[in-house]
Amino acid sequence: MIIRLDSVSLFFVGAGQKTDFPLAEYQKTKAWSRNFHVASVLYQEIKEVKCPGFSESISEGDVRWEKAVGDFVQEDEPLGEVETDKTGVPVLSPYTGVIVELLVEDGATVKAHQPLMKIDVSAKGDAPAKKAPASEKPPPAAEPPKEPAKPAEAAQSSSSGPIPTTPPPPPPVPKEPMSSYPTSSVKVTPFEGSTSQGGARTETRTKITRIRQKTAQRLKESQNTCAALTTFQECDMSNLMEWRKTYKDQFEKKHGVKLGMMSPFIKAAAFALKNQPAVNAVIDGNEIVYRDYVDISVAVAAPKGLVVPVIRNVETLSYAEVEKAILEYGEKAKKNMLAIEDMEGGTFSISNGGVFGSLFGTPIINQPQSAILGIHTIKKRPVVVNDQIVIRPIMILALTYDHRLIDGREAVTFLMDIKRAIEDPRVMLLDV
Repeated sequence: MIIRLDSVSLFFVGAGQKTDFPLAEYQKTKAWSRNFHVASVLYQEIKEVKCPGFSESISEGDVRWEKAVGDFVQEDEPLGEVETDKTGVPVLSPYTGVIVELLVEDGATVKAHQPLMKIDVSAKGDAPAKKAPASEKPPPAAEPPKEPAKPAEAAQSSSSGPIPTTPPPPPPVPKEPMSSYPTSSVKVTPFEGSTSQGGARTETRTKITRIRQKTAQRLKESQNTCAALTTFQECDMSNLMEWRKTYKDQFEKKHGVKLGMMSPFIKAAAFALKNQPAVNAVIDGNEIVYRDYVDISVAVAAPKGLVVPVIRNVETLSYAEVEKAILEYGEKAKKNMLAIEDMEGGTFSISNGGVFGSLFGTPIINQPQSAILGIHTIKKRPVVVNDQIVIRPIMILALTYDHRLIDGREAVTFLMDIKRAIEDPRVMLLDV
């Protein structure tokens, strides 16, 4: 069946009228064109952003948004972060466009590869700059801040009279026995103290981060599981400080990193762990697992809590390689960019409380490891050397170990090996 059109109806928006035109006349006009203009909404392309993947030991995390609906984002620009039990996983934008919808709220718990938000990728180009209307006047210049009132003037202005110079009179002493004297008749003298002077008694509540929760859980499990015992030893830091002072400039010039205090202790720990393999071992059920490699976990204070990245195969590394690893992990921790793989594993831990001024302490074992070394601040003390009392820089070393696996003899010998390697690094070179 063929349908023939003899006329076409046009509706003129401006006139609000409907007019019939012969089809032949309409085809002759410029209106008969193949250049159709379709609304841009038909070309809108929406893409989903999904949660990044986690390691096998992590199943979920809490999302924290840094962008909001309506923000223009570039490809690979951070959208937020998923905070897991071990570290924060950044959420990077895989597209360039405008955020049109958040599929999960800020602070919600999400799983790996779960859809998080929608981005309109058809909105290309830079984010439109907001221009103020021409009719608006520029904001007035800020007034110079007023000088704060003096304490005496502030006190006078906040009270109705001058500052009292004598204490208030004591309440009257009851003449009758306490049982027959009504307490309601005793006048209470109000305290005019810090509250009238602007002292606020406020409280602030914040949500515990997942890293803090996991750290607390693991430390408590360590206390409940291990038969923890701590032994101490003094260490003379004179030789280490002297050769560090002598060679630090040459070391930095050749290797591009500074010679710090951590690399000697990490190398000394690797030397002592080789001599005492039980300290490097771990209990696994009814078996003891001995390792022929040394992976040392170094406790680092990050903005969101304590993190423990692992320096692997320390027994094969030089001082310069250890210092470079420490520097890299330190920069990552400050930027919250430590990966989960950076903190997995580890056969032994070192905690440096000395950077905060700690004199000595008893560190908690980082399970499933069997021991942890605590190093502390350096203090000058009078000590006896060759029957002479001299002043030496002394550090207190602390070794907390699992007594189920490590005996006292092995623990003390291990700590003495570290003491010898620090006081005279030649023992590591000669392996004696």
